Amino acid sequence: MSVGDGGGSMAANDEGRSVAQHEESASEGGTGAPPDPAAPNRAPDLTREYRADGITVQWYAGRCIHSANCVRSLPRVFDPKRRPWVEPDEASPDDVAAAVLRCPTGALHFVRNDGGAQEAPDVPTSLTPIRNGPLYVRGDVEARALDGTPLRRDTRMSLCRCGLARHVPFCDNTCRTVGWREPTAAPAGPTGGPESAPPSRAS
Repeated sequence: MSVGDGGGSMAANDEGRSVAQHEESASEGGTGAPPDPAAPNRAPDLTREYRADGITVQWYAGRCIHSANCVRSLPRVFDPKRRPWVEPDEASPDDVAAAVLRCPTGALHFVRNDGGAQEAPDVPTSLTPIRNGPLYVRGDVEARALDGTPLRRDTRMSLCRCGLARHVPFCDNTCRTVGWREPTAAPAGPTGGPESAPPSRAS
């Protein structure tokens, strides 16, 4: 297994592993692990790559709100208390890919190195509001700024509903930190919980 950033690879030798083991979490402004569920994400816009023979897991640290879907799906691969927190060689590429697809924010993606199926956008696109939290969007989605400038195109996004995030339209956990609640006039219909991220498909 190797650990790297978006600009290159850092082999998991003694020096590289020592750096990874001391990285702060996203709550503390680092990229070593997801943020605390009750704290905002302060990570920089940085990509980490965790490579195994059959699959590479990409982690976009600044997008993570620690839904913990990956941890619940495959705890031996995804462990926020460990450094490095992602060990893709601890499970099969198929199982790792399935866990990654449960990430609702697009913080996790994968590249199959073994000829396996890559991620395909959900069809049709779906939007799931999370009670007292963000709006999960799945599909072929492009977010734009007020002037129409494209901000990000992805298969999974978590959009801010409280209006207090640092990088609107994207959620950064501020809603949890400030204790934001649904407007009292909001319909009482069903909404999802933090785990409401149905698996995408691969093709």
